[in-house]
Amino acid sequence: MKSVKRGRGPSFMEGVMSVIMALFGVGWMVFAFYIGAGAFALFGLVFIAIAVAQAIYSFHNASSKNRFSEFDITDSGEEPDPLNKISDESAGPEQSDGGYCPYCGAKAESGYSFCRRCGRKL
Repeated sequence: MKSVKRGRGPSFMEGVMSVIMALFGVGWMVFAFYIGAGAFALFGLVFIAIAVAQAIYSFHNASSKNRFSEFDITDSGEEPDPLNKISDESAGPEQSDGGYCPYCGAKAESGYSFCRRCGRKL
């Protein structure tokens, strides 16, 4: 299975949309103060905070060497997932006949090759 990673182009476009969302938040705040509705200016702060967090994540994902994976399903030939702290060799013994997944502890059904919760090979 391949990892499910956002491409660099879509991540960059999400970053651009986050900047536009932050500008919308600034415009919202200015307009709210202009019409005298100061309490509604707080919505602009919420837009700006969410936009800044999303822009940092998206631009980092678009420009870094190792992108973050949407799900923890990777092939050995792909770029590694920086959030994956457990290496496959040191995670524990392999199981193939029921029991529990050695990686996440979920109940492993007999006959399954991959864990139903974390997706790793049993």
